[in-house]
Formats: sequence, structure tokens, C-alpha cells
Amino acid sequence: MKKMIAAILALAFAGCSEEPQPPKRTKAPEPPPLVKAEKKTPPPPTPPPTPPPPTVDQPKPPPTPSASIPKVLLDPGAPEWRVTAPAEFKAKFSTTKGDFTLLITRDWAPQGADRFYGLVKNGFYDGCGFFRVISNFMVQFGINGEPQVSTVWRNAKIADDPNKQTNARGTITFATSGKNSRTTQVFISFKDNSFLDKDFSPFGKVIEGMEIVDSLYNGYGEGAPKGAGPNQGRVQSEGNAYLKESFDKLDYIKTARIVE
Repeated sequence: MKKMIAAILALAFAGCSEEPQPPKRTKAPEPPPLVKAEKKTPPPPTPPPTPPPPTVDQPKPPPTPSASIPKVLLDPGAPEWRVTAPAEFKAKFSTTKGDFTLLITRDWAPQGADRFYGLVKNGFYDGCGFFRVISNFMVQFGINGEPQVSTVWRNAKIADDPNKQTNARGTITFATSGKNSRTTQVFISFKDNSFLDKDFSPFGKVIEGMEIVDSLYNGYGEGAPKGAGPNQGRVQSEGNAYLKESFDKLDYIKTARIVE
């Protein structure tokens, strides 16, 4: 009996002598290994679209330059203009319709004859257009084709001459804008215009080629603004360029020369 109790006690003590084992530590889950991101090279920036090459506008061809303007025409005060006309002289006008000749008599209108003599001698009328042609009345001309010339002559006025002759068919007379205002413009009468005698003094007449004068183009009639013809202000400021662009049927003086 005693042996049995002793054995039981031995077993109990033996069970109590084992130290408790610490609980196994639970490991936290480790994060997955870091995967190194591959360094991606960014794509090159897209270049902006190439603009089209600039367009070069083709310039309009420049207008054909006029022949060099003689210096004398740009100076109404030059000595070449201070001339006394012969007692009588002839002036031949070659035009786009043919030729006509004037006989100028200084005694009829001395200052007008002197001015006209200088204008013809120095080539002022070369290239001038017959810009005002009114049937059964008269043809007017004498605005230079170059605006630079017209500008300097606008105020180069001469005094009036007393009237000694009537404005008969074929006579040539200076146009005026009032008292003592004659410059370079003249007119030739197609018919008897004696109603002009009070204010307009003839200084010569057509002696050859009156049929040429009669044939000068007259389809445009009176000038603007009264009619459909050229505007004198624009003829002054724009010259033959205006006439040729807008009134291409007009006739012109090719040359005007003093002849024996």
C-alpha cells in the first residue's frame, strides 16, 4: 500500500517539474519584397507641328517710271521762261490723230504769246492729254502729264492781256479761273465763241490741220462733276496715269515744237 502511494506521489511531482513552454511567437507577415520599379525613360516630347513656311507675296510690278523730267519744267522761275516771243512764230503739234500748226501773233496778246512761246520751246506740252473736248465748243489742254510739274506751275500766273481779237473758230486762247490767273492751260475754239471775248484773249490761230483738231476724241464730254469727263483736280494731282486708266480713248500731244 505504502509502495503504491509513493509511486503516485512520484508521478505527480514528476508532472509538476516541467516548466511551461513559452508560446510560440507568431511572426507578423512580412511585406512582399519591394520590387524595384524599372526606371522608364519618358518618351521625348512631341515637337509642335511645323508651321508652313511663310508665304512671300509677289509684289506687283512697279509702274513704268516716267522719263526723267527736265529740270527746267520744275522751276517756273528759271531764266528759260523769261523770254520774249518773236512778233510771229509757228508751233507744230504732233498728236495721236495727226499734226496741226498754229501761227502766234504776239501783238494780239503779248504776255500770253510770251508764256506760250516758253512753254512750247521748253517741251512743256509734250505728252499732255486733250482732257476736255466739248463738241461744237472747244478743246482744252495744257495740264502736264507729270503731277510734280503741274504742282509747281499751278501758281505761276501771268497778268491778263487786253482783248484785241475775237474767239473765232480755230483761235487759241489761255483758259483762266478768274482775273490775272493764266498759267499753262489753253483752248482752241471749234466754232465762233465771241461770247467769250470779254474775259478771254486769243493770241494765235490754227493755220494747218484744223481737221485734226476737229477729230480729237470728244466722247467723254464735259468734265466731272458736271459731266462724265475727267476731273481737272485729279488730272492736276494724278497726271496722265489717271487719264490713261479711266479715259483710255483720249488723244494726246506727242510733241509741240517751234518751227520756222
